[in-house]
Amino acid sequence: MCLNHQLAQFNQQQAEAFAERLITALNEGALCNMLSIGHRTGLIDAMANMPPAVSDDIAQQAGLNERYVREWLGALTVAGVVTYDPATGHYTLPEEHAAFLGRQADGDNIAVFAQYIPMMGTVEDDIVDCFKNGGGVPYEKFPRFHEVMAEDSGSTVLSSLLEHILPLVPGLTEKLQQGIKVLDVGCGRGRALNLLAANFPNSEFVGYDLSVDAITYARNEAIQLGNNNVRFEQKDVTTFEQDAGVELFDLVTTFDAVHDQAKPLAVLKGIYRALKKEGVYLMQDIHSSSDVSKNLDHPVGTLLYSLSTTHCMTVSLAQGGEGLGTMWGQEKAIEYLNKAGFTSIAVQQLEHDFQNDYYVIQKS
Repeated sequence: MCLNHQLAQFNQQQAEAFAERLITALNEGALCNMLSIGHRTGLIDAMANMPPAVSDDIAQQAGLNERYVREWLGALTVAGVVTYDPATGHYTLPEEHAAFLGRQADGDNIAVFAQYIPMMGTVEDDIVDCFKNGGGVPYEKFPRFHEVMAEDSGSTVLSSLLEHILPLVPGLTEKLQQGIKVLDVGCGRGRALNLLAANFPNSEFVGYDLSVDAITYARNEAIQLGNNNVRFEQKDVTTFEQDAGVELFDLVTTFDAVHDQAKPLAVLKGIYRALKKEGVYLMQDIHSSSDVSKNLDHPVGTLLYSLSTTHCMTVSLAQGGEGLGTMWGQEKAIEYLNKAGFTSIAVQQLEHDFQNDYYVIQKS
């Protein structure tokens, strides 16, 4: 009787729709892999600047092996990204598609973010082991992390920094023009700080990051740009709040850099300590809620929880940290900012940026 009731409740239509969704997910996941390859090899850029062409010409334009290019083109054709004319053998990347792919798309280039999918796959064995035994996967297991993050930052931060992000703090652009002292915590390859240093020569800029490779890259870029008003230091910012002789700053920034720290509260307390009175802390972090039920309609929620599982959460746990995760949310962020000593907190969003929140925080 109970078994018959269970069978009667089985919704065949719902089951078949779910199966179709999974098939779609397999195809879309594979497409992300192909988009990542197309971005890294320059294939997408080549096609964005070419008229309809056969695979030989596309391969020659990109300087790549034709057989691999032809198979890649097959994947993008059946995915509906590239069009194919069987009469001529010509492949085309439509202008409407190129608007969101390729380096000419700048901040709208989705292929940059597609790189996260294969990157997550490189640590799957390590993550499976963590599911069984706990612990985390350290930064050094992600050889392309800083490269991909630099491109991500280029899309989300660099393209908006001067025109949209700085104006979130009233009068900040003018103060930077006059000359203030700025710190970027978790600066990575330093692209944001180098951009600021190039545009505001009267201000002084400092960047901290744990990665020696990232700091070396940032320093080399500063030399190439002729930025004499910026310096980069390799530093474990989790000890920031306890350091003796802390340097004081008018402005501190973090761009998507707090939630994956081993000790995020200690970092925030260090930032509070490093700010001058009336100084400003500008924090960019992921737009989300600390309550998963409030993230059900998030446009990239699945991607962000997945990135948290395979990177942001696990690198923190690998250091014996909290493992807050990418989706720590506004509620937890404000709680930690309050604990660090900040009371004047305004959370803002940019109209074109659904992924991030911008916290404008004044030290009283």
